[in-house]
Amino acid sequence: GFPGSICSCLNHEVVHGIPSAKKVICSGDVLKVDTGAYYQGFHGDSCITIPIEEVKPEASQLIRVANETLYKGIEQVKAGKYLLDIAGAIEDHAQTYGYSIVEDYTGHGVGRNLHEDPSVFNFRTRELPNVKLRAGMTLAIEPILNAGTKFTRTLSDRWTVVTVDNSLSAQFEHTVLVTTDGYEILTDRTKV
Repeated sequence: GFPGSICSCLNHEVVHGIPSAKKVICSGDVLKVDTGAYYQGFHGDSCITIPIEEVKPEASQLIRVANETLYKGIEQVKAGKYLLDIAGAIEDHAQTYGYSIVEDYTGHGVGRNLHEDPSVFNFRTRELPNVKLRAGMTLAIEPILNAGTKFTRTLSDRWTVVTVDNSLSAQFEHTVLVTTDGYEILTDRTKV
């Protein structure tokens, strides 16, 4: 399994970065922290991208838009809507700013297991069924935006994924409960 308790990614690292004392965080870096929780038999999953001190304006905009895309997707969550409603809202907002969406890693169902069906795409696709949302479903919605290409590669540690063009990457994630009249964000950090 993964050799850490959290994933920490810097700058062009996309997902599954392994925490290490060798990984030095500096002013101007873009840090992603992805962590999970297990409470009373259920999992939660959440990620935040943090600007370290003063970042370049283009990094600040990428972080802001990545966070906005998460909420554009969440706003589509309601029983009776479809997964592709979420995907379309995320894709449209990211493309408005010219950012690419990482397609190799998606959101997912979450519950008794950390990763469950269905896959929650951040872009429109016909690869999988367009699942109708039902009250009681819990979804990890996690758009990953790159400033450059959507393409990634895995480093020799067999975990850390980076952008192939070394462009910056930003990600935000919440675990969201589908309700009959909308949604509840189960990992809302503003309530802590």
